[in-house]
Amino acid sequence: MRVEIGKYIVIDDEICHGKPTFKGTRVLVSDVIELLAAGLSIEEIIRDYYPSLNQDMIKEALDWAAKIIRGEHYVKHAEVPA
Repeated sequence: MRVEIGKYIVIDDEICHGKPTFKGTRVLVSDVIELLAAGLSIEEIIRDYYPSLNQDMIKEALDWAAKIIRGEHYVKHAEVPA
């Protein structure tokens, strides 16, 4: 099953064991959040680690993480063809 979390984040049972990734990649959202927590800037993450991402994708990941922390974790429960 595939669930779209937002415009750029997806959970797909067939990709990375169902962990949240950025659409069209195998980049884990948690890996990007960890890099931010380690002090890297969005620009550094894109330039040095994940050039397939863009600023909007990373900002969506931060927004989603904030919602989870606030207890506002909303997911569209619609299946999307893979």
